[in-house]
Amino acid sequence: MARYKKKRARELQHDAFRDKTMSALDSVGNKLEGKGRTILYVLAALVALGLIFGIWSWYSNRKKQEAYRALGRAIEISSATVSASPAPAPGATGLTYTTDKERAENAIKEFQAVAAKYDNPYRDKAKYFIATNKLSLSEKRGEGISELDALGKSGDEEISTMAKFALAQAKEEDGQFDAAAALYIELAQKNSALLASDTVNLRLAGVYEKQGKKKEAADILFKIVETARKAKDAEGKPMTQSAAARDAAVKLEKLDSARFAQLPPEEPQANFPT
Repeated sequence: MARYKKKRARELQHDAFRDKTMSALDSVGNKLEGKGRTILYVLAALVALGLIFGIWSWYSNRKKQEAYRALGRAIEISSATVSASPAPAPGATGLTYTTDKERAENAIKEFQAVAAKYDNPYRDKAKYFIATNKLSLSEKRGEGISELDALGKSGDEEISTMAKFALAQAKEEDGQFDAAAALYIELAQKNSALLASDTVNLRLAGVYEKQGKKKEAADILFKIVETARKAKDAEGKPMTQSAAARDAAVKLEKLDSARFAQLPPEEPQANFPT
């Protein structure tokens, strides 16, 4: 008897749920009665929007991959081998150009095609490479410097940093040491993840050395090496020194051996790359 009552109670609850559900559906049906065509239009619009979004997403991804390939192709040209022999050496792979000028001109054309066809971030990246390739062409070097200066003001942090660093090196090569130093100092203070301050400060020390500012150069080199030698990881072990820190130690020893001798001793590094 008790089991029957429990079973009957469940049936009544089920019936009540069914009645409520059907009542709700009937209510919705009554409200939508006579609006079947409108509903079909709405459903059709939703389907159309879904298709449009799917097509747009597919097209966007396709364009992105296309832009990556185009930019990669242009970079491949700009970094191709330069050989006096027009024919590549036996077993050699990849592109080969007979002169730096020929390579730069071909790279510029390829990057210009990317900049003309694709939006950012690909356009500004292509413009950066156009400018840097122009630096190797005497007749277009001025254009390249002006373009790097403009890109240095870009709202894109990556492009801005890359452009300023390339511009600083161009200024240094042209003997405009004060301008180069100002750019290096600005970049070093930012300590961007894209460009480590040690790398920039190493270049800055080189500029000071060219200006005859031996003490300023030695101070920078000393700080780079000292910081690297004192750095510890979470376990208290010496950190692996960067290539810039190792180069700074070599340069400091040549520039000022007495100052080099004041550095803390270099501890064995268990995680030193082999």
